[in-house]
Amino acid sequence: MSAYLIRGGTVADAIETRTGDLGIAGGVIVPVDDLPSDATEIDATGCIVSTGLVDLNAHLGEPGDEAAETMVSAGEAAVLGGFTTVLAMPDTHPCVDTAAVVEHVRLLGEHALCNIEVAGAVTVGNKGENLAPLAELAAAGVRFITDCGSGVQDPLLLRRALEYAKPLGLTIAQPADCVALSRATHMHEGEWSSRLGLAGSPAEAEEINVMRDISLVRLTGGRLHFQTLSTAGSFAIVSAAAQSGLPISSEVTTHHLRLCDADLAGYDTNLKVTPPLRAAGDARAAMSAVAAGRVDCIVTDHTPHTTDRKERPFDHAATGTVGLETALAAALCSGVPHEVVLRSMSWRPAELLGLGTPQERSLQPGAPADVVVIDPNETWTVRVGSLATLGTNSAFEGTELTGRVRSTIVGGQLVVDQGKVAA
Repeated sequence: MSAYLIRGGTVADAIETRTGDLGIAGGVIVPVDDLPSDATEIDATGCIVSTGLVDLNAHLGEPGDEAAETMVSAGEAAVLGGFTTVLAMPDTHPCVDTAAVVEHVRLLGEHALCNIEVAGAVTVGNKGENLAPLAELAAAGVRFITDCGSGVQDPLLLRRALEYAKPLGLTIAQPADCVALSRATHMHEGEWSSRLGLAGSPAEAEEINVMRDISLVRLTGGRLHFQTLSTAGSFAIVSAAAQSGLPISSEVTTHHLRLCDADLAGYDTNLKVTPPLRAAGDARAAMSAVAAGRVDCIVTDHTPHTTDRKERPFDHAATGTVGLETALAAALCSGVPHEVVLRSMSWRPAELLGLGTPQERSLQPGAPADVVVIDPNETWTVRVGSLATLGTNSAFEGTELTGRVRSTIVGGQLVVDQGKVAA
């Protein structure tokens, strides 16, 4: 395997931040003095060198929606965004609800430049009616299960899922949404939904299910991860529950850190996402919660669409935005310290996914060589036409961001060099 000397950067991992060089050989971190003389040098002057990013929430299209995304295009987008591992959501066609489909998605993922982990469904077909074969999924190496989208609406079914998942070592990832309150809505309910004449989903649609699910965790002892929280109330409720010792964790997207419902004034369908962009106060609460460590992870919720699904009247457009290539920069521009951003996008999600403790993944000799080199000062403007993803729907289209990936190394191999996919 190739050997690399990353020279002159600020090395930041879960243990420390230091200035120095980093050696990579044989797929692992090695002392610089042990590198062969022909090691390829990577100039990281002025850059942050950190462990590769891990995304716990990405919809990758394939299998079944290759027009919107393939493993190849998603993998390129991921590594250009600094992600060395991505957790693929199970809402594909077919749905990832059996070991056979898990293996199929893994085989497809071998074509990606990043590592693809596979999430399974909680229920058969993601339909919320009958539990999927959870023991079979666990035996196939699945660690996270989720009915992404609306989540498990039936409280009895979720209770049973938590009870079955606990001894299997599975984490249930649950979107917080009470469908009875959010059905047929298109944005956050508030001043701007009234101004724009669009049906709105109240914050309570999320918070009611957060409280319900916490109660079920308390009842069962099962592990639950809250996906894409978006309201100030949710952050407060989940933080208090986590501090009480319940086995829960949580995430927020970068677009919920940076954007709010007022940004929908122009009816831009690229900003139509699930959960909806909330009020400005909720975005501030999200930034505060991340900065204080009350939210575990920052995710992309990468949801690619073809142009025809978004170029429609707002109330008929599909929901979701691409995010693999923009998430890191958007997070770095949010006002959250870069140390917290790296924790929330690298070693903490890796830990939740079972990829190793923060110490085990730190850039010390013997650790896996999943590494990202970030230029925190490069300013660039997001244009979907220049992104690797096939999805044409970016909530940050036309936005100027600061911070960009210069190099990404996956398993000891340089896959992004000088901001471009390596040959």
